[in-house]
This record gives sequence, structure tokens and C-alpha cells, in this order.
Amino acid sequence: MKFQFFFGATLAILLMLTGCSKNESSDQADNKTNPPNPAEERDINIITVRPELAQRLKTGQPAMVDLADKILVPSRVQVDEERTAQIGSYVTGRITHLFVMLGDYVKEGDRLARITSPDLTQSQLAYLRAASRVQVTQKASERARHLLEADAIPLAEVERRQSELEIARAELGAAVDQLKLFGMSDADLKQISKNGKILPWLDIRASRAGYIIDRKVIVGQVVQPSDPLFQVADLTLVWLVGDVPEQIARDVKLGQHVEINVPAIGSQNLDGVIIFVSDTVNKLTRTVMTRVSVENQDRRLKPDMMANMHITDPQHKSLVVPEAAVVRELNQDYVFIMLAADRFQRVPVELAPEVAGFHPVLSGLTMDQHIVMEGAFHLDSERKLAELE
Repeated sequence: MKFQFFFGATLAILLMLTGCSKNESSDQADNKTNPPNPAEERDINIITVRPELAQRLKTGQPAMVDLADKILVPSRVQVDEERTAQIGSYVTGRITHLFVMLGDYVKEGDRLARITSPDLTQSQLAYLRAASRVQVTQKASERARHLLEADAIPLAEVERRQSELEIARAELGAAVDQLKLFGMSDADLKQISKNGKILPWLDIRASRAGYIIDRKVIVGQVVQPSDPLFQVADLTLVWLVGDVPEQIARDVKLGQHVEINVPAIGSQNLDGVIIFVSDTVNKLTRTVMTRVSVENQDRRLKPDMMANMHITDPQHKSLVVPEAAVVRELNQDYVFIMLAADRFQRVPVELAPEVAGFHPVLSGLTMDQHIVMEGAFHLDSERKLAELE
């Protein structure tokens, strides 16, 4: 009887322990399967501000305005090719004298250098021979006509001498053309004819008025007709040449005025006129070459100076926000939308480059939304402080 009671009591205790173990295991499994819900995370883009800060903020709506964007085009100063000349020698020879230095101003016809040349000597000799032959054949032709009148010679002899005169005149003309091609003037030819002597040298002269901007010759140098010796340029009008991206080249028109800034001469803006827009696109840079003409009476603009052209776009409607409404973080632009009088939300937006203190809105904002127009920087600082708490 005692054994039965002991066995029953022991069995009851084991059943109770087993049940407790199962309950504990079930509770643990339930806890693993259904963890407690954490507190909802706070939105770091929403900020509630103090009344004193809210009073300092200025709110409003984005506006649709007419904008005329300025396209910034890096460019460089170049000489006006219609006002410059490359001057060299027309004959192979040796330079014996130089009459100008870099930067000198010359007029058309001024001497630049002096050259001696065997080819020049031979051409002058050919000219003297041709001139002498013309005189001889002309006298022979005149005598033949007189003899024909006296019926002393046949007509065929007169025609033969007249033909010789025409050939001599043609040879003289060719000799004159050759000397002029070498750069001799009419005055030089008259001097040769008068004295009957060749000139031992020839002066290289300026073909236009301007400044000597390049000189590639020294005394004693042997030069060829293909060698550029001097560059003379009129710098009172220069070109600015820049490359416009092909996406905006359609807005660049001939005759359009542009603002020009040259850092080397200060902050003063100059005025220029577009005189050329290329009909082709550079395959490597995807740009269109544009040329602007600029007045340069005081010669402050020097060839190869760097400059910036500001080409104004035609006006177009655009949704804009002021510069003071924009905050930037990690290369992303944001504005603050007004949710309540003291509650604001920071939202990302895509903006175009600033134009006259405004940013055109590309996406992320609509016209009917109220945003912080002024004080966005202070509001963002307050948001960052709240984020750290």
C-alpha cells in the first residue's frame, strides 16, 4: 500500500515537471518565432522646430519664370586671320640685314629684311638681255619698214623682223614678271634699266600694316620661299575661338552678342559678336567650333590668352527655387517642404545649374508645394543637431 502511494506521488511529480518543461520550450519557441515589435524608427528628414526659429524662416512656392541661361564656353584669343599676313622670301638666298624686331609696327611696303641670291642675279641678267633685245629688234623693224617703202627689201623680211620684235617683247615681259615675283618693285626695275647694272640684294617688304608678332629669321640664315619669316597682324580686332557642346549649339546664332571675360586683364566684361559657327562637329570632343569678333583698340587682348565666352540662351519658362532654399549633402540637393507651421520635411530634388540666383527644377518638386525659401541652411543645421540626440 505504501509502495503504491510512493509510486503514484513520484509519477505525479514527473508529469508536472514534464509539463513545465514543455511550457517553457513552447514559450521560448514562441518568443523566437514572434519577437517583440521594436519602436518605430524616427524619420531623420522630418524636423519640428522651435517657435523662434520658425519665425525666422521664409516660406513660399516655386515659381515659373522666364530664364535666359548663360552658356560658359572656355575659349582662347587668336589673331584675325583676315588681318594678318605671313611674309617670307620669294627667292632662295641669304639674309644680310634685318630692319625690324618683335613688336614693331610697320606700314605696308616697309622694309623687313635684305637678302642676296644667285637666282635673283640670274633673273636680273635675263631682264637686261631681254630689254636690250627689244631695243635692237625694234630698231631693226623700223629700218625694215623704211626699206620696204623704198622698195629695197621684200615684205617677208619686214614680217620676219616684226616677229622677232614681238618675241623679244614677250621675253622682256616674262623677265619683268619673274623679278616682280621675286619681290622687286617698279622703282627697282627702273633703276636696273637706267643704270644697266644688277642689284646685289633685294629687300623683303611688309605686305600689310600691323605689328610684328612673330620673327623666325636671323642675319646670315639661308632661307627658302617656303619658309615663313615674319608674321604681321593688325590687333585692333581679334578673334575668340571656343568649342560649344553639340547639345546647345542649336542656340548659337550668327550676329549674336556674347559677354567675354579674360582673367588676365581683370574682371571687366567685353562685348563680342559671333561671326562663325562651324557646320561640323568634332568627333572626339562632340563640340562645335564658334568664332567671336572682339574690338581690341588698346591691344590688351594678346594672342593665345585664355578667356570665357558667356553665350545667352533664348528665354524659356522654367520652375525655379532660390539659391537660399537649397541645401546640399553628399552631392545631393535638398529643399524643405512645409508640413505645418513648425514642421518641415527635407526632400531630394534634381536641379540645373544656378542662373541669376535661381536653380531651375528638373524633378522632385511641383509648383503647388510650399517650401522654405530662406533659412534652409539654419533649418538643416537644426535637423542635424536633432539627429545626433
